[in-house]
Amino acid sequence: MMTKAKSTDAGKGQVHDAVSIVDDILAQATAAQASDIHFEPTGKGLVIKFRLDGVLNVFETLPETLAENVVARLKVLAGLLTYRSDIPQEGRIQLKQSPGAHIVDRRLSVFPTIHGQRAVVRIFYADPAVSELDQLGLGPQILPALKAIAASSQGVLLLTGPAGSGKSTTLAALLRHIVHHCRGKSIVTLEDPVERIIAGATQVQISPHGPMTFPTALRSLLRQDPEVLMIGEIRDAETAKIGILAGLTGHLLMSTMHSGNPAGAILRLLEMGIEPYQVTSSVLAVLNQRLVRRLCPACKSRAGDAGPFKAVGCQACLQTGYKGRALIAEMVQLDAPLRKAVLAKADLEEMEAILKAHGHMDLRQNGQCLVEQGITSAEELDKVCGQLA
Repeated sequence: MMTKAKSTDAGKGQVHDAVSIVDDILAQATAAQASDIHFEPTGKGLVIKFRLDGVLNVFETLPETLAENVVARLKVLAGLLTYRSDIPQEGRIQLKQSPGAHIVDRRLSVFPTIHGQRAVVRIFYADPAVSELDQLGLGPQILPALKAIAASSQGVLLLTGPAGSGKSTTLAALLRHIVHHCRGKSIVTLEDPVERIIAGATQVQISPHGPMTFPTALRSLLRQDPEVLMIGEIRDAETAKIGILAGLTGHLLMSTMHSGNPAGAILRLLEMGIEPYQVTSSVLAVLNQRLVRRLCPACKSRAGDAGPFKAVGCQACLQTGYKGRALIAEMVQLDAPLRKAVLAKADLEEMEAILKAHGHMDLRQNGQCLVEQGITSAEELDKVCGQLA
């Protein structure tokens, strides 16, 4: 549990107003590099949680009497309707950042519950340390292959993984690489919403409830002479079909899909109605990735001289034992045996057996390398990849 903020002491709720409480919470979340702040109403109060390195930590519990005013203050900052507490609302909190904060956006989402309004603030940081492809920590088997794909004139690259696994960061780094190393190419992105500004690319924001949907925009963009297209996410069969067609007709298309592994992403395309020959002819590779927490360098310890490092917890890491995150990834390129399996409509087990037979390094194997290097712990790897049976 994190150290409680002095200025939000539950026993002094009558002294500190909602304005100062919210300002203090936002400031401390920024100082801790939290990616999300959760304001969760319960029958006993408003629980404040920070998501640090992908894990929620309780920050403070405010008295129930303050809950409504705190959420109302957040809604004022985001320009939402304060008098409506019965509908979901979304908005942006205006930035008043200090030098060095590197915040590029703060988004607020409010949702009604039985105990009151639940609010989540998502904070986006500009991190120059992971803005380029070479800085992501991709392995020696993956990085050169990705650079070769970035230089391709056509085909489809898919990134898979759950929300918060760094897919958008990887895509942004790929686009920057193309801008810098493949000069003169027309690059267009379709995103919901635009998260990172890429100099040299035309970025289009798709409204989830507007008339310009992903399929509509993508279909029109193919007439705009683009060479590189990035779609924030392939969510439906229509978008998948247009995207695959783009990859077959002289465009390099990059996008994300929600899938647990590369073979699952290929099967999902088939389930969306994409013909097997179209998949084998267009898909260049599937990159599957996750983020694992880095052990805090100030307090990590190991049992003996050769034992694995373990998380301890100290003031530097707010007693979590971890500070920062590292990337683990696996990439599958469609070679002859895998193409043959796709054309034969093989199932998931058959495809994974083919990959294993060809010495494919999966996520856990990549993560085990980080455990051996003392970058992360075996417990964290089990948490992200699941425990071995």
